[in-house]
Amino acid sequence: MARTLIVEADGGSRGNPGPAGYGAVVLDPETGEALAEAAEFLGTATNNVAEYKGLVAGLRAAHALDPEADIRVRMDSKLVVEQMSGRWKIKHPDMKPLASEARSVFPADRVSYEWIPRAQNKHADRLANEAMDAGKSGKQWEPRDSRAALDTAAPARSAAARAADASAEAADEGAQAPSAGWGPDLGPPATFVLLRHGETALTPEKRFSGSGGTDPELSAAGRRQAEATAAALAARGTIEAVVSSPLRRCRETAEAVAARLGLEVRIEEGLRETDFGAWEGLTFAEVRERYSEDLDAWLASAKAEPTGGGESFAAVARRVAVARDKLLARYAGRTVLLVTHVTPVKTLVRLALGAPPEALFRMELSAASLSAVAYYSDGNASVRLLNETAHLR
Repeated sequence: MARTLIVEADGGSRGNPGPAGYGAVVLDPETGEALAEAAEFLGTATNNVAEYKGLVAGLRAAHALDPEADIRVRMDSKLVVEQMSGRWKIKHPDMKPLASEARSVFPADRVSYEWIPRAQNKHADRLANEAMDAGKSGKQWEPRDSRAALDTAAPARSAAARAADASAEAADEGAQAPSAGWGPDLGPPATFVLLRHGETALTPEKRFSGSGGTDPELSAAGRRQAEATAAALAARGTIEAVVSSPLRRCRETAEAVAARLGLEVRIEEGLRETDFGAWEGLTFAEVRERYSEDLDAWLASAKAEPTGGGESFAAVARRVAVARDKLLARYAGRTVLLVTHVTPVKTLVRLALGAPPEALFRMELSAASLSAVAYYSDGNASVRLLNETAHLR
């Protein structure tokens, strides 16, 4: 029987396009041992080019080990996995030659492709980041300098260390250990009550409205929603502080609540909405018509950016996690209202659940809806509420 090898690959671009690099590792499927590593700084390239380059490098490393092996490729890029599996067409001219090169390394019937969450692709991801870090210093990655295998296999650390890692390296995954549920009394959690802002003129038309657009004010309906939410939260009497995104629609919503509660509004830059680039102000259908390939890539990968230099969901998750950790340190054991947007609310919920990035597309979040997450001192989190709108009826 032919030997089986696992290839895990990844690529990244700090700017998309920007300074880019890839990483790949060949693993023994029985032991998980890393048999070979590859990484390279590519100069300026896109995320997708870097991911394909990582795939090619991983396949070539596996071929050097055993040209007769069966290969299981595992990547967190749904775009590459679906295209190489033949389920999606390859339209971009930069991708076609790379895909052909990847197919030339092994016969097609000896290679299978599997999508995995980024949390399960950390070895390749860290190799790619090592390559980009080396390139930033004017160097190329060297195998002798790599710590990817050591970091991936590191034992569990304290909650504080996990939080630091999530903010600095992989906050867009943000995985939390599952709560024991019956553990010792950890004291009162910090509870974030997450309020999506009230409607603007763009909301009923379902137009992209991020931090790179016109910064619209609340509509008359949105102001009514803010007042209704303020009344409901005042009746509950649990909110001890109010924090808002810097964007106008959130500040206006937060000010309505804070005035009713007798509190001040603190601004947190990390809670702003995604920058949707050239898609700002457009409907989904209009984006599909004008930028179909970019939209497909964005739907397939958290690393893909909207057309025109907007933010990827991965970038948004990193800054939201940094803001989360800063607010947790400030408001330990307290109940705080965070007035923010669709993507930050969904991201905080996703990170608390340890769910993959595509979970963002599986949550409904209405204007002026309430959600809640409790954070415990041992690093665990519990989602308490999602998309409550009873106060608006």
